Amino acid sequence: MRASLQKQPPGIQTKSMLNLPNKLSPLYSATYPRSKMARAEVRRHTGTNDLQRTAADPCIIEIDVLEIGSGTGLLSFMLAPHVRSLVGVDTASGMISAFNTKLASLTTPNLCAINHCLTNPDSPELQGACASLATQRRQKVEPPYRVDLVVSHLTLHHIPSLAEIFATMYACLKPGGVVVLTDYEDFGPEAIRFHPESKRPGVERHGIKVDEANKILVQTGFDEVKVERAFVLRKEVDAEDVEGRVQEDMDFPFLVCFGTKR
Repeated sequence: MRASLQKQPPGIQTKSMLNLPNKLSPLYSATYPRSKMARAEVRRHTGTNDLQRTAADPCIIEIDVLEIGSGTGLLSFMLAPHVRSLVGVDTASGMISAFNTKLASLTTPNLCAINHCLTNPDSPELQGACASLATQRRQKVEPPYRVDLVVSHLTLHHIPSLAEIFATMYACLKPGGVVVLTDYEDFGPEAIRFHPESKRPGVERHGIKVDEANKILVQTGFDEVKVERAFVLRKEVDAEDVEGRVQEDMDFPFLVCFGTKR
């Protein structure tokens, strides 16, 4: 099945953030807040308001990342070289196995993935993974561990309750932390064709609705909330036993959902 990226994300601009390196991923011009607490933490490490970067590699930004629905690690392994640590969570053992196969080729990995349905930021599985990575980099951090950035891609449409997962993400963040989430938009009845009929069981919603996502993020407590179109993916969709539905290329707009923890 063919798929192509039609337009790169314009990047979300808000009053209190810095752009991470654009090369992190074509899907993420990921962001970091410039709130008072974030500035204070950065200043404590560096003496400036700029994000701390390691002396060994100035492209590495000292943030810890949580990825919800990490799958085989397509996004994880793009982000990991540019951040301090990344923990991926997924509930599919086959995905975790593929992730770990890739991980085995790295000499000093700063990421890992756990087979876990995350509903509690203090779960032993998540806390253990964060502690393991902190120990590996010889960093002393008092638990419970919290992260600077939560990301996900093509995961939200599989999750039964957006309110519950947004609340969990919020609880996993440090004050001033950020969520950057992408998924395809529910732009109407034709959005169902993103998945072939054989893969629709288990899909909770056929895309994300802008107003719904925006409302739930705000209700969860996120600040600087933005939900907007970021890029368009053109992909080949199957013919179906419905009048007018033939095999063809279709454009699917993708949303980026952004918010900061107060």
